[in-house]
Amino acid sequence: YVLDRYSMVQIVDEVQKEMISDSKIGILMAIQHLHLPSIIKEFILPAGYPGSVSGDYLEYMFWQFPTNVTAWICKTLVTSSLLKAVGIGSWTGSTAAASATAALTATIKWVSKDGLGAIGRLVIGGRFGGRFDDDPKQWRMYADFVGSAGSIFELATPLVPGYFLPLASLGNLAKAIAKGLKDPSFRVIQNHFAVSGNLGDVAAKEEVWEVAGELVGLAIGVTIIATPGLLNSYPKLTLTWTSLRLLHLWLRYQSLSVLRFSTINLKRARLLVESHVSGSAIPDFTNCNQQENILIFQELLKPRILFGCSLEMLTGRNISGNELEALLDLYKNEKYILMVTTSPLHGQEARIAFKVGATTITVFRSIWQTYWLSMHGELFNKKDPLKGSILSSQEKMTKESSNLIHFLRQSLLKLDETFDDFLFQVENAGWDVKHLTLKVPTKVTVMENDTE
Repeated sequence: YVLDRYSMVQIVDEVQKEMISDSKIGILMAIQHLHLPSIIKEFILPAGYPGSVSGDYLEYMFWQFPTNVTAWICKTLVTSSLLKAVGIGSWTGSTAAASATAALTATIKWVSKDGLGAIGRLVIGGRFGGRFDDDPKQWRMYADFVGSAGSIFELATPLVPGYFLPLASLGNLAKAIAKGLKDPSFRVIQNHFAVSGNLGDVAAKEEVWEVAGELVGLAIGVTIIATPGLLNSYPKLTLTWTSLRLLHLWLRYQSLSVLRFSTINLKRARLLVESHVSGSAIPDFTNCNQQENILIFQELLKPRILFGCSLEMLTGRNISGNELEALLDLYKNEKYILMVTTSPLHGQEARIAFKVGATTITVFRSIWQTYWLSMHGELFNKKDPLKGSILSSQEKMTKESSNLIHFLRQSLLKLDETFDDFLFQVENAGWDVKHLTLKVPTKVTVMENDTE
């Protein structure tokens, strides 16, 4: 708002200008200059747009629309295969009417396949509920991967109609799991859009976009299956579905890639820490989100970090009492304990146990220490920082243990010196350091050092 003593209040859309200038996709610039009637804008966009939503809202929705279209085209093609498999029509074009018994059998098959689906959604909601806030983009993408696998099972039913029930049930289970992944992750995305607390309005308008995509997709799907010879040729139908599904997955990836979260999850925390430890400028949330890998799990990133380890996982069985005491004393001022160990499968990895009272900042600090050790210490370059080879003497083991404590102490000193400045730089780059989605694991017994 621009205020002047003698003139009317002027509203300047500074946020939207900034987001457009940062965007690499030129389509948004053209969209912003479209003069749509007010009634259409009010129908498809949240009230108060663009100030009532985040800057990446419209770009996401324009990728989301063709994504929904291709999804419903694929669904139409798969449905035709399912109907063939339960006896409604045939690949040979037979026009014989189904008997009452055949119709009843088809109905029973159709309803029975939904049984496993409910179980799938139940398991996802109960088992993975805490993961969606951490990485909604990844889980939304994997929802489409799982859903695609379910469609493949359903698409295969005409090849073996006798196995309709197991194939269709597996397909329905996969799709139910996909829905269990999709709905919670998209709720997080919707909440990200609703910067004005207008979640209901954002959800309602998203429904408008989705239904519009559904109608267009159904129309195109019906047109495709009405193409002469398509339904009578299973290879043609499969090729058409595969092409459209690959297009759908690409569109989904593009729609998720434009999202710019200002909150810090584990992947973005890694990117921020890596930039700071290496001496590079801290990326703002636009650039950091563009660098974020949507497809790979955080656990597979290097350096490998295991959070929430037990004491046994942290130190192993061969640590002496003196070494353990030295380790506990080393981390007496921290709410976590970090060790670098060797995994036969993954090589060097940081294992972290959290004490009672650990917070999201504690997780952030442990990530910073891990990256400093990875870049400046020798621990991640040695075969085994604690024990050396199997044939190491007791004297060598003691020396290597001493070296380990030395590098850990050095990293903690550096952490104390620079972490506050790191947080300051992160906040100056536009990040919300007060709302970190870095959860402290609770599934194992956390540790607390009561030793004075």
